[in-house]
Amino acid sequence: MSPATHTTDWNAMSLPALFEALCRADAEDAVTRALREDLGDAGDITSAAGFGPDDRGRAKIVSRTEGVLAGIRGAEIVAARAGLSFRVHVEDGARVGRGTPIATVEGPLLALLSHERTMLNFLTLLSGNATLAAQFIDAVRGTRAAICDTRKTIPGLRTLQKYATRCGGATLHRIGLFDAALFKDNHLAAFGGDSLATRAREAAMRARAAAPVSFVECEVDTLPQLDELLALEEGVLDMVLLDNMDPGTLAEAVRRRDARAPWLRLEASGGVRLDTARRIAASGVDRISVGALTHSSTALDLGLDLMIDRATDGAPR
Repeated sequence: MSPATHTTDWNAMSLPALFEALCRADAEDAVTRALREDLGDAGDITSAAGFGPDDRGRAKIVSRTEGVLAGIRGAEIVAARAGLSFRVHVEDGARVGRGTPIATVEGPLLALLSHERTMLNFLTLLSGNATLAAQFIDAVRGTRAAICDTRKTIPGLRTLQKYATRCGGATLHRIGLFDAALFKDNHLAAFGGDSLATRAREAAMRARAAAPVSFVECEVDTLPQLDELLALEEGVLDMVLLDNMDPGTLAEAVRRRDARAPWLRLEASGGVRLDTARRIAASGVDRISVGALTHSSTALDLGLDLMIDRATDGAPR
């Protein structure tokens, strides 16, 4: 990703535009790696033992349960690599129910069977991310809090998983270390200085001078630390990360921010679960970052149902 994209507002994009701008190149690379690890040099020896190049098949990808779809473009790329036609019935970001047809895939039977699992792997993983994101969104509905993803992603699938959380309605946090500055306790300790505010100011100035950034954020663990940062002038920090604070402490942090530095956004983080998200959001924080969206979601149950015509002797046509 080029430096020119550092300040891009990914959250303002439509899902199709977001996929093309953020994910397309990574998706193409991911499909290449996925097919290499599954097909190897020999290809699908199981399917090749039973079917020839003239055998054709048609299948539907169907949802086995309720959820939010993501990854349809990844599956489409897999199908294109295999020479299969791929007709989309449901687009990314849509809620699906049990039995919902997602796509129809048609072409050489050997190609269809040998690429089935890779298509489903992209769809089930990313739809699981999108579905969990949507559940968190539902949990905090009616509050001011946005649900944000994190960098706790599967290596090599960062942009795809972040796209998936966006499909579920989440707000994208920084894409990587290159597009925003988030100073945590170890960073600030290493910079040195007489006070937290001094260290945060100097670090923020260095970050803004080094490259365009989407935002500058600083982590605190206690209310006294927050008080130091609230004394900074507007424009030094954009956000403060409130790490592992209980809802009561978060509410007090919001009260202090509103009174002293209303321009600062507050983000709650640390062990957020579906059953705690509502109480955290009720504190009045602006954002809640949730690592579980990408590291602990359950794959959405999707299946590929084959439909094949057979000759009277049982051989596939």
